[in-house]
Amino acid sequence: MVSVDGSIIIQIINFLLLVWVLNILLYKPIRRVVLERKNKFAGLEQKIGTLNGSARDSEDTYALRLRDARADGLKKKMDLLAIAAEEEKAVIDRINKTAQANLLEVREKIARDADTVRIALQKEIETFADAIGEKILGRAV
Repeated sequence: MVSVDGSIIIQIINFLLLVWVLNILLYKPIRRVVLERKNKFAGLEQKIGTLNGSARDSEDTYALRLRDARADGLKKKMDLLAIAAEEEKAVIDRINKTAQANLLEVREKIARDADTVRIALQKEIETFADAIGEKILGRAV
C-alpha cells in the first residue's frame, strides 16, 4: 500500500519546479519561434497577395498599352497607305501627262515627217510616173 508522508510535498514542489524550468527553457522559446514563424508566413502571404495584385495591375496596364499601341500602329499604317495612294496617283498622273505630251510630240513629228516625205514624193512624182510609163510601154514617153 502507498503511504502518504512528507515526501509528497517535495515531489509536488519538484514537479512544479520542473514545469516552471521547462516552461522557461523549452516551451516559451518554442512558442516564440512558432509565433515568429506564423507572423513571418502571414507577412509573406500578405506580400504575395500584394505582389500578385501588382502583377495583375501591371499585366492589365501592359495589355491596355499594347492594345493602344496596336491601334496607333494600325492608324499610322492606314495613314501611310492613304498618303502612298495619293503619291501613287500623283505619280501616275504625272506619267500620264508626260506620256500624253510625248504622244503629241511623236504625232506632230510623224505628221511633219509625213508632210516632208509627201512634199519630196510630190517633187519626184513626175519622174516616177515617166519611169513607170517607160517600163509599161517599153519606150520613152
